[in-house]
Order: sequence, then structure tokens, then C-alpha cells
Amino acid sequence: MRLAIFGDVVGHTGRRAVQDHLPGLRETLKLDFVVVNAENAAAGFGITKGTAEDLFDAGADALTLGNHAWDQAEALTLLDQEPRLIRPANYPQDLPIPGKGANLFHTADGRSVLVTNLMGRLYMDPLDDPFVAAERELSNAPLGQVADAVIVDFHGEATSEKMAMGLFCDGRASVVVGTHTHVPTADARILSRGTAYITDLGMTGDYDSVIGMDKEEPMRRFTSRLRSGRMIPAEGEATLSGLFVETDDRTGLAVRCEPIRVGGLLSQAMPGVA
Repeated sequence: MRLAIFGDVVGHTGRRAVQDHLPGLRETLKLDFVVVNAENAAAGFGITKGTAEDLFDAGADALTLGNHAWDQAEALTLLDQEPRLIRPANYPQDLPIPGKGANLFHTADGRSVLVTNLMGRLYMDPLDDPFVAAERELSNAPLGQVADAVIVDFHGEATSEKMAMGLFCDGRASVVVGTHTHVPTADARILSRGTAYITDLGMTGDYDSVIGMDKEEPMRRFTSRLRSGRMIPAEGEATLSGLFVETDDRTGLAVRCEPIRVGGLLSQAMPGVA
């Protein structure tokens, strides 16, 4: 199976990059399933029905979220209505949190893909243990038995926690990707038990910015400690940043793992196609 996962889409320019490039990538790379992290898709903060539809229409099969999942009021009902939206699975289980932290999807040819979203706790919101949640979701749909592929989006601040999650899932997930820090890391690889891994996909946004936001307001806050307004997404050309993974149809484990970077300011990266 051929999978692609793309990092945090920031605002209109990020959505436009997905719309401009993803349809062609689906065809060129012969992608079977695509996940996009969309927690910054609505003006940089959260998700709306319209922004979600933009990304689904462009070719995303599932959208993951993160710490901005609830920033838009309509998300509280949207996540119950739209099963293709996946919020972090480690919100407390005893609270009436809308939506799902994992879902089993089916490709056009009938294969099954588990997508789960988890959020780190180091320097983040004090959610439930993400490793306990990962164990629960991976056990509910074991790779090679229930799921033909398993995709884990770990939305976290600390590289150490992301690496630990990759190792925790190694051999039980097709791919573990880190999101949230908006900077692509250079450590894309296949771990020892067959799980593809990258510490952070990077953002799909304008890199002439401060993590996707127009430079003026964050620079003012850093240099003067004063706020003069709301941070807004930068509007230059975005780089579509993500990871391509090919799996073994027998095991669901990764046999190939390469970065994707298209458009914008960053060096371009495109997997070769056989």
C-alpha cells in the first residue's frame, strides 16, 4: 500500500498548497490513502466544516488534529458528524469529548487503514497518558489482522517523547509521524521492527514566517513581551510537507519511507516512482 501523511496545514495558503499539489501527487505516487493534519487549517487555529471540505475535496482521506482541535466553536458538533476527522485519542475517557481518537477506514480496493491521533504531554496540555491510549487503539485493530495499515499521528512538542512513541509502536504500526512543531526533521527512516518514522513532518504553510504565522506579531511578542493583536497566518507560497510510505501487503510494515516537499521556500523532495 502507498500512503502519504502531510504536516500541519496553516491557514489559507496551506490549504491552497494541498489543493494545488495533492491531486497530482495522488496520481503520480499512486497513493492509496492520504492523511493530513488540519489542526491549524482555519485561519491558523482549529478546523471548520468549510476548511475540512477543502482538504477532503483535494484528496485527503482523513484529517488529524491536535491541541487546537476545539479552537473553532463548530468543531464541537463537527467532530461528532464527520468520522473522517480524528482528534487526539488520549483525552480523558470519562469525559463527553466529541469525536473519535481513531477510526478504521477502507481504501477504494477494500483494504483497511487504522488512523489514530495522539497528543504529547511534555510542554503540552495535561491529557491522559498517550502510551496507554496508543496501546488501546493498536490492540483494538492489530496490524496484519484487522488493519492492513496503521497510521499514528503523534502531535507533540518534545522530540524525545515523539521518538519514544515511535519505538513504542515499532512493529505494530506502518508509520508513526510527529506533528505540531512545524519544522521538518531529517530523520525519516524505517525502525528496526518495520515501522516508518519521522520526528516531525513540518508544516504545510509559508516558511517565511514564525511557524506559519505572519512575522510581525510574534516578533513583537518575543522582543517586547507585548501583544498588539491576534497572530494571523503568513500569506506567501506554502510548502507542502509530508512523508511517503510504502508498505508490504503481507505484513503492513514499511518497506520504503521518503520525505515529500513541494512548492514554497524549502528544498524540494519527491519520491521516485517505479
